[in-house]
Amino acid sequence: MIDKQTAFLVVDDFEPMRKVTAGQLRSMGASNIVMAGNGAEALRILQNRRVDIVLSDWNMPVMTGLALLKAVRSDPKLSNLPFIMITAEAERHRIEEAIACGVSDLLVKPYTSQRLATHVEKALTLQDRYGLPVGTVLGAGREAVTMAPSAPSAEPVRSTILVVDDVADNLLLLSELFKDEYRVRIAHAGEKALEICQSNDPPDLVLLDIMMPGMDGFEVARRMREHPTSEAIPVIFVTSMTGDDARLKGLGLGAVDFIGKPINPDVLKPRVRNFMRYVELRRQLQANYDSMLELARLREDVEHIMRHDIKGPLAGVVGVVQALAEDKSMNYQQVWQLHMVEETTMQVINMVNLSSELFKIETGRFKLDAKPVKITYLLQRIIEISRTTFAGKLITITSNTDKPADGIVPEALGDAMLCYSLFQNLIKNACEAAPEGSWVDVTLFDESPLRIAIRNQGAVPAEIRERFFDKFVTHGKEGGTGLGTYSAKRLTEAQHGRISLEVSDTEDRTTISVILPRCEEGEV
Repeated sequence: MIDKQTAFLVVDDFEPMRKVTAGQLRSMGASNIVMAGNGAEALRILQNRRVDIVLSDWNMPVMTGLALLKAVRSDPKLSNLPFIMITAEAERHRIEEAIACGVSDLLVKPYTSQRLATHVEKALTLQDRYGLPVGTVLGAGREAVTMAPSAPSAEPVRSTILVVDDVADNLLLLSELFKDEYRVRIAHAGEKALEICQSNDPPDLVLLDIMMPGMDGFEVARRMREHPTSEAIPVIFVTSMTGDDARLKGLGLGAVDFIGKPINPDVLKPRVRNFMRYVELRRQLQANYDSMLELARLREDVEHIMRHDIKGPLAGVVGVVQALAEDKSMNYQQVWQLHMVEETTMQVINMVNLSSELFKIETGRFKLDAKPVKITYLLQRIIEISRTTFAGKLITITSNTDKPADGIVPEALGDAMLCYSLFQNLIKNACEAAPEGSWVDVTLFDESPLRIAIRNQGAVPAEIRERFFDKFVTHGKEGGTGLGTYSAKRLTEAQHGRISLEVSDTEDRTTISVILPRCEEGEV
């Protein structure tokens, strides 16, 4: 059962579906339920009141479920909110997009109350991102509540057939026919059949007689199609009414097949199996989505290890090496070797940034912890290493990053590791693009905000200028990935900066300007 204080937000543009979902949640013990008709309305609710979990349909007008998910994950106050996407979506690339954007779970339509409860429990289970152990759930007010692991199912869940007929002998015959393969339920009247189909535990297939007293089979099928819980349940009419008019009317009400009476088991059984394959395909789709989510969580675990178990110690190595390099007792050769160690370490950190931080930036889940960055020292180190790396091209790399006249060295306000990756990529690209024997210049302008200009001889080809900062855009570089300038743009914007390209054909020159927030005196 769910904690009554857990606040649910149900988002769906179809009002009956909202009410059905709310009813299912109440049957699980929930009482704090808010509803919205689209993503925009839901976002306004999220910004004005506490919500513990969101259950959202995918395809909605005004603002889709995916757009709502992206907005939630990009809001620092909402970014950790459990979010279940309810969907009939079957295109793998769209599901991958939802997973990349940080969806907590995916629930495939149609679904039962039992499956809803399972997925709600799973979504409320704390992930690593909350900093608490798996096996803990969020209670009201976000306190941690230990949850016992669920017991494994003793046997696979069997599909359910509902047999509807006012004749007891027919109910008995059909029940005996399918009881070994499926879970069989029976209803002797249309009203009872409709109650079962619209309950929290609907069947997977209905074998429905037409001629019954009270509510006949046609009326049962019509009313099934009007209710979100039963609208997608396949119906096979098992009837003595096999004329064209009856068949056309039944098909118009969504029947998938007609079987004539008296019943021929050799005809009925394979047809039922055929439609049960559809049910199994929907279950397999859910299983596939569950597997995709598990793989995505595994990737996040790996990235967590990279960030904390690799990146942290590497940053410590850089700090120690820099301190040693400033020791006056070191000779030139020793300092140079220390700088080689520093550069190699920074290159590893750069790879970590591009594989983990860039992914989080792309999916709106990166959180900047801005600190002062010694941008002058950082640029000088990259330039010095670049001179060694590109010595074979006879490139002259000049820099104007020395201390200003007042002796106060300007500092950027951002992330030192991201800044390193950003400028290492840009200066490397400039050196690769510059012709042999030409030049590259790096200038730090003592302004607020700070401006860094990286110029090189050689104009960017006209055909890629408009797409210069796009992903996978490259030109004339064997083995180039097209990620250098793209990542530079994303890393700049993640630090609240701007980047631009200027090309001069007359001077055969390319200039990339990066503007970053400046750390003012006394600012932390």
